[in-house]
Amino acid sequence: MSRIAAIAADLADYDAGDLDVDTVAAFLARLVAPLAVADTEEVTLRDALDRVLADDLVSPVSVPPHDNSAMDGYAFDGALLPADAPIDHSLTLRVAGTALAGSAWRGALGPQEAVRIMTGAMMPAGLDTVIPQEFCKVDGDQVCFPARVLRRGDNRRLAGEDLMQGQPALRRGERLSPAALGMIASLGLSRVTVRRRLRVAYFSTGDEILCLGETPREGAVYDSNRYTLFGLLTRLGCEVVDLGLVHDDPATLGATMQRAAREADAIITSGGVSAGAADHTRDVMQQLGDMAFWRVAMRPGRPLAVGLIPSPDTPTTPAVLFGLPGNPVATMVAFLAFVRPALLRLMGCHDAAAAPPPLLRARSAGPIRKKPGRTEYQRGFVRQVPGSLPEVLVAAHQGSGVLSSMLEANGLVVLHHDQGHVDAGQEVDVMIFEGLI
Repeated sequence: MSRIAAIAADLADYDAGDLDVDTVAAFLARLVAPLAVADTEEVTLRDALDRVLADDLVSPVSVPPHDNSAMDGYAFDGALLPADAPIDHSLTLRVAGTALAGSAWRGALGPQEAVRIMTGAMMPAGLDTVIPQEFCKVDGDQVCFPARVLRRGDNRRLAGEDLMQGQPALRRGERLSPAALGMIASLGLSRVTVRRRLRVAYFSTGDEILCLGETPREGAVYDSNRYTLFGLLTRLGCEVVDLGLVHDDPATLGATMQRAAREADAIITSGGVSAGAADHTRDVMQQLGDMAFWRVAMRPGRPLAVGLIPSPDTPTTPAVLFGLPGNPVATMVAFLAFVRPALLRLMGCHDAAAAPPPLLRARSAGPIRKKPGRTEYQRGFVRQVPGSLPEVLVAAHQGSGVLSSMLEANGLVVLHHDQGHVDAGQEVDVMIFEGLI
């Protein structure tokens, strides 16, 4: 039994002619998880953004390395705070010196003494509490402050409270964000081992498609999908292999797919996956690999193909192929809903890092027509409403070829499979574009 067939047999209610989006997501997770890239490389932190960590990163130091002050003020022994002092009780201490960030104060302290301390400065031995300077009155070497404004231990950062030496700072499979780079730098590390970049080959299909620079002709349109996919893949951190435009010729299609399987870990095509008379892409895919062709209960983006195309050179490590619909908006929606999470898994991300981004709850600014029985992704514009949930207004033109609506929108209103018409003011889920496209 082929791998595609085996996964299909394990999924309840699998029907290639009528799949819901959750079943598609579950199928893809099982298909791509064992195929994640294994090769690694060591890179500098400046080259590590959005790369996938290859191994657990164990902290060689504690962060912070010592107890330190969380603010400018005066450090003292919190035992001096009276337990049941009146509300107007004040504490007066002698200032014995000043502790600056970047060096340790080594002076000796007597009873009823404090040390002036700067933010980040190491806490002197025996001192555990800091009174912020704005609460203090200073007279010569005396500092006076109300005793009831703090408790023992306030405004002190403990050694290792961010991270203890020997503990994992980051787990393998983590996609390195700007915060992760800062964390690694705080450990004193300038280099990190990551998985190599995922190589993704992509091309457009169809005799009706024009390359940029070609003379317009009747019935033809310029190829936008290759440039949209280039942007989506580049933003995801993939190494892209643009194989151009392939016309509806089975021999050329087959040769291009084999080249893609040889050069890349994943292949994305746009167009040619429906059952039209000139859609040779589907037939060629079926001849070359282990393929599934789906009609997904979604709008836009109903026709979808997925499978494994073996490389002529290394047949045991096939490339994962995603055949996307040709309409520009349908291409983008299918990529965001299915291909992006699958590519993150292929990159080696763990489950949480490969999960789709959380959906934002917003109120619909107007009614939205929708039939139960399919998931719809409607382009919308989200705006903040003071004192309330954000509000989303869906675009007037929802056609799958209206690419301009993706520019005007800042998110997709996700209307779930069993959901029906939406009334004005009703809450809906929104997939926000920021960080995705």
